[in-house]
Amino acid sequence: MSIEKAAVLFDGWNEAMIWSCLQGHMGNLITNNSVNPTSAMIEVGDICFFAGNPDSVLFQSIIGFKLLVPKDKSWETIIESYYGKRAKKFLRYAIKKEPNVFDQEKLIEYINALDHCYEIKLFNEEIFQMAQREEWSADLCSQFKDYAYYEKRAIGVGILHEGKLVSGASPYAVYNGGIEIEIDTKPEYRQKGLATVCGAKLIVECLKKGIYPSWDAHDLRSVSLAEKLGYHMDHPYVTYELTDE
Repeated sequence: MSIEKAAVLFDGWNEAMIWSCLQGHMGNLITNNSVNPTSAMIEVGDICFFAGNPDSVLFQSIIGFKLLVPKDKSWETIIESYYGKRAKKFLRYAIKKEPNVFDQEKLIEYINALDHCYEIKLFNEEIFQMAQREEWSADLCSQFKDYAYYEKRAIGVGILHEGKLVSGASPYAVYNGGIEIEIDTKPEYRQKGLATVCGAKLIVECLKKGIYPSWDAHDLRSVSLAEKLGYHMDHPYVTYELTDE
């Protein structure tokens, strides 16, 4: 397959997960023609990005729950026509990528405000395995086949309560020079500021290593947290949640 020719279809799409796939880090690239593609899909975890000329042949490789992200209106039309009510339309929010925007003193204040009943630690194999075991935390490491691969490519932060993982921030994807941040908190520990602490700590650790902590917001709550940590919203974009029925 000509990755270069397919990559052209995604030109101008400032999305970390697209970069991750095109740079060969993770995910799948599927095209409608292996020699001269005019239509392409990038799949990273649960998210699929569509570019080029709309072609429903790409939908045939989609299995299970997915979020479908069209590059333009023509892709919206074909997704709605092909899937009907199975594709539920909503808005996600792109966050600007601004390398020098973070106030590290403010981020450290958030980290230091963590209640003493909690312990914050960088991901090690034990925390990685904790995250794998529970549904709420699985996406903190779901894109990494094992801890050895994670250790080479990623950096993560976990908050423990009584020795158990209750919140974390970790890459959903990695790309050259950066990561896409995933933050999750156990349901009964939400609304306690733990996501703020995890996000702040991961950003600080990334900046130490010269890694850009990219952020993409699933909803307005995620936008609000991103802005609290120093990011700025770029624009909303159409996404479809694809369900079995």
